[in-house]
Amino acid sequence: DDVIVCVYNFTPVPRQGYRVGLPGPGSWSEILNTDASIYGGSNVGNSGGVFAEFVPMHNQKYSALLNLPPLGAVFFKGKL
Repeated sequence: DDVIVCVYNFTPVPRQGYRVGLPGPGSWSEILNTDASIYGGSNVGNSGGVFAEFVPMHNQKYSALLNLPPLGAVFFKGKL
């Protein structure tokens, strides 16, 4: 089953290497980045995706390190 996870950064400061809990392991594709250059943003992102590993975080069994754009959101799609 496909799952979409949305992560928001409401501060004007980019967050590099921010660990976020995810509900499943493996590859998660970055399907939307509101800071992408095509939207006039500064292009802070995750190069198309991240990899979730077995590091519990936020009440989830898996997590990944994300680069969060300032005043923006990133959406990831993965499988359970």
